[in-house]
Amino acid sequence: MKYKDIQKELKKQLKPSRYGHTLGVVETALDLAEIYGCDANKARYAALLHDCAKYMSAEEKIDLCRKYGVPINNVELENPSLLHAKCGAILAKHHYGIDDEEILHAIAVHTTGEPDMNLLDEIIFVSDYIEPGRETAPNLYTLRKMAKTDLDKTTYRILSDTVSYLNNRRNQAMDPTTLKAYQYYKDKVDDKK
Repeated sequence: MKYKDIQKELKKQLKPSRYGHTLGVVETALDLAEIYGCDANKARYAALLHDCAKYMSAEEKIDLCRKYGVPINNVELENPSLLHAKCGAILAKHHYGIDDEEILHAIAVHTTGEPDMNLLDEIIFVSDYIEPGRETAPNLYTLRKMAKTDLDKTTYRILSDTVSYLNNRRNQAMDPTTLKAYQYYKDKVDDKK
């Protein structure tokens, strides 16, 4: 599908606030792609489609992952909302016709992150967190400024804030991939010092 066609379909499928968030992620991803020399077209498509599976039911997400052989861990089974990233990659490929593995991977890891993300992965991960419409996440002003100069450090800070937030919630399990990503980026940022 062409970009404009995907955009029209998502505008119908997503709640207005989610669609606004999506456009903010596209805008931010394009800005970061320009700063860091990433393929703007890939950033645009990954950002546009990153939340395309957001409103699937828990059962639909689990069924879709199983249908396409995408592994589901215990935390995801307990909290299927985490599966929207993996399901988004599945829909991007099988419904929207995206066959670029880099775009699909960036969509799949935009929620949990993972160790050693590539440039596009980091851009989508960071853009999702700092887009202009987001107001409630901690340290947004600092992160928005930092994202323009050090993507690894920004990724680490977002992961650090996420781990801290999840550790302070009693009944909120943490995806093991997020913890691994946090440790990887902590070590990477420490090595730069």
